[in-house]
Amino acid sequence: MYYIVGDIGNTSTRICVLNKNSQIIKSVIFDTKKIYTKGYTNKIFTKLLNEKIKKKILFSSVVPLAFKKLKKNLKRFKLKVFEIKKLNLKKMIKINIKNINQLGSDRIANSIEGKKFENCLIIDFGTATTFDIVKNSVYEGGVIAPGIKLSMKNLNQFTALLPIFDLKKKQKSYGKNTKDALNAGFIWGYEGLINNIINKITLNWKMDYKIILTGGYANLFDKVIDKKTTVDQNITIKGISKVYRELI
Repeated sequence: MYYIVGDIGNTSTRICVLNKNSQIIKSVIFDTKKIYTKGYTNKIFTKLLNEKIKKKILFSSVVPLAFKKLKKNLKRFKLKVFEIKKLNLKKMIKINIKNINQLGSDRIANSIEGKKFENCLIIDFGTATTFDIVKNSVYEGGVIAPGIKLSMKNLNQFTALLPIFDLKKKQKSYGKNTKDALNAGFIWGYEGLINNIINKITLNWKMDYKIILTGGYANLFDKVIDKKTTVDQNITIKGISKVYRELI
């Protein structure tokens, strides 16, 4: 049998079909705002669903209205739709914060997958840039910084002359034109931000730990982080899949 899990983010949503070995067989990514477009998600699920797929679907979602809308859309397929924070996650990971409702479901999923390393720091380059800490297999908290793409859009939106641009991987010198100056600011600025936050978090860690990068700019910043890192673009789906297998 196959099963479906999904991750609803502020910017994009990913739906995956997995086999019994939790390997991703199919993956669909689309703008989250399209969930509100009539018929859009129905077309996606019509293509994904067949008699070999279980009738239960699990999502992580940081957009409650989008999850509610998608759940309503999926009623026509007679599916049972769950969100991970509605499940008993204490069986999966100890979360050492006061209010789990303030922790994004995607970050919980990331940490559940990262738990296998016992000690890790997961950096997710999403709408926000998040840093999540797992120590001794316990989720201990994290850091939230401005997202790179969102910062670029805001700079363009609230200035008259600064353009939207694509980040280049390398920046050898300060800019001689506007786009190169912006590229220098974002590459050097986030390089300093990321390395500084890593150092602050791990200052007193007297243990081996793994740094995992995921999200849109993971591959770009993998080269500028001072410590050894691993890129895993499927970490969120892997975490949701583990919850599915254990709790659904």
